[in-house]
Formats: sequence, structure tokens, C-alpha cells
Amino acid sequence: MLEFSSAITFTFIVYLVLMLGIGLWAYRSSNNSSGYFLGGRSLGPWPAALSAGASDMSGWLLLGLPGFAFASGIEAVWLGGGLLAGTWLNWLLVARRLRTYTYSANDSLTIPEFFANRFGDYHHLLQAVAAFFILLFFLFYTSAGLVAGGKLFETVFGLDYRMAVLFGTLCVVSYTLFGGFLAVSWTDLVQGLLMAAALLIVPVWAMQADGGPGAMLAALEQNNPQLLTLWQDRDGQPLSIIAILSLLAWGLGYFGQPHILARFAGIRSEADVPMARRIAVTWSGLSMAGAILVGLAGVVYVDNHLGGQLADAETIFIVLVNALFHPLVAGILLAAILAAIMSTADSQLLVSSSALAEDFYKRLLR
Repeated sequence: MLEFSSAITFTFIVYLVLMLGIGLWAYRSSNNSSGYFLGGRSLGPWPAALSAGASDMSGWLLLGLPGFAFASGIEAVWLGGGLLAGTWLNWLLVARRLRTYTYSANDSLTIPEFFANRFGDYHHLLQAVAAFFILLFFLFYTSAGLVAGGKLFETVFGLDYRMAVLFGTLCVVSYTLFGGFLAVSWTDLVQGLLMAAALLIVPVWAMQADGGPGAMLAALEQNNPQLLTLWQDRDGQPLSIIAILSLLAWGLGYFGQPHILARFAGIRSEADVPMARRIAVTWSGLSMAGAILVGLAGVVYVDNHLGGQLADAETIFIVLVNALFHPLVAGILLAAILAAIMSTADSQLLVSSSALAEDFYKRLLR
């Protein structure tokens, strides 16, 4: 599917070297447990907001959501709206309180440790149970992200699949291991900006290729009018209340994601939370709007240039990038997929390592 070129490979290598460089820079500030796992609670509003957003969205933002919009049309707005509301409510209701109480509860470094200190769990049973479930479920969650990264390396570099997964894992583990929380947060800042830029550039370029926004809407109307309705699916069947609520409910997941909550605990002060909330909501809104537009513009492009046939809807972002951009630019835009995958995997690895080191080894085994 991709046009292999040295330009794409070069941009990927530059990107990976930049991530490793940030990890080495952050290594100097991670000289104790607080510095390694929470960055010494020194995170400003920009890295806190974009790190929380990028680490949550993963490759789904550039593959899954555009694919859903490609297949279902404007119905994807319900899903994006639920996630946007979840982002806003999480920052509004949880962030400030968690920053305050994790510090006052004996300077807790992890969510399980916060539970133990906040509720007087002197036997550390609650802490152990919470850490166990983090390790159990993040094992599969992180593995899925690393496998996705391996598939991307396999496609771009032509590596054997197992070697590609190993290479991708080594890249993520390297800067996470060296720099800890600060490395993860600052690389996520860069990755979040790259993801947002890609999701704003690609749909604009694709709409121009389709003749502009007006022509795109007219083509969608001609292709399938149901793609432009909020209350019906693409087959013309009304969306049930259960279906709409199910899409909106995706945003509830934000309240229990340990790798997002860690950003709240690591932010510089409670006074930075309102600014971080505005940044996070703006970033999420623009990124998800761009992702949905990628899917809609992709419907028109595929209909006009590929005979209306696309084997996998989730590849529509890759198809548009490969078709519309110079290989050098395409490499940068495709690196956004890698950024999305790595920004989630590194955060999950850090939370898992903190659960293992702080909640199991330090509290129960030493």
C-alpha cells in the first residue's frame, strides 16, 4: 500500500532519534523515585494536557476513528462528542482534587499508593489489589500497542514481523527507561502536536483534492445521504437511544485510566489545571474533528479514485497520505501514527513499572 522510499524511512529515523534524545535529556532530572515516576511534580499545563491526551488516544485516533467515520459517516460525532465530554469532565472534576490529595496523602507517587494512604490501608491490601489489576490489564493493553507499532515498522522498513515488534519495543522502552515520567510527558507533547497537525492537514488537503468542502458534501450526499445524518446509520435505520448512549459512554473511561490520572498528580500546581483543561479540550476537539473529516473525505476520494472499494476502512488515513503527499511529507504524517502508538505505550509502561516497583516490590517484598 505504501510507496516505499528513502524519504519516508529518513523521517522515521529522525523522529525516533528525537524521541531518544528527549529521553536522555530527561534522564538528568530523574534522580529519585518522585522524579522518575512523577517528574518531581513539575509538569506545566502544556505537557500535562497534551501528554494526557496523546497517551489516551493511541493509534485509534488516526486509524480507528477515521475508519469509523469512513464506514458510518457523521454518526462518528456521537463517539467523538462523548470522548470530548469525558476529557472535559475528567479535567474539571478529578484533576485538581487528585493533584491536591496525592500530595497531601503522604506524597503518593502512584494511584494504588494514593488509595492506601487516603483510606488508611496500613496492610497495603488495597494497594496490592489495585496494582495487580493495573499490571494484569496493562499487560494486554500495552502488548496490543507494541504489536501495532511493530506492524507499522514492518510496513515502513520491510522488517520481519517479529524483528519489527522487537525494534519498536526497544525504541519505546529505551527512552522510557532512561527518562521516566519527564521523558514520557515531553515526548508525548511532541507526539501530540504531530498527531494534531497531521489530522488537520490531511483532511484539508483531501477536501481540496475532492474539489473543496462544498463538492465533498455534495459527493457524500450523492454517495449515501445517510452518511450526513446524526440520527440514522448508513443503511437508513434510526439510531436507538441505546446506540447513542453507548457511543457517548466511551468518555466515561477517562475517569479510570491510570496513565491519564498520573498526569494530574504530576502537574506543577493546582493553579495550572484550568489552563491545562482548556488546552486538553481544544486539542481533543480539533484532533477528533480532523479524524472524522479524514473518514468523510476518504469516502469521496475512494469513490472517485479507487472505484469505491477499500479493503480495510481503518487504513483510510494511510491511503490518503500515500496518495496525496510527497514521500518526505508523507513520512512526517505517517510518523503521526507511530507517535500515537508510542505515546500510549510509553505511558502504560511507566505506570506498570511504578506499580511493580513502588506498589509491589517496595511495599510488599522489601
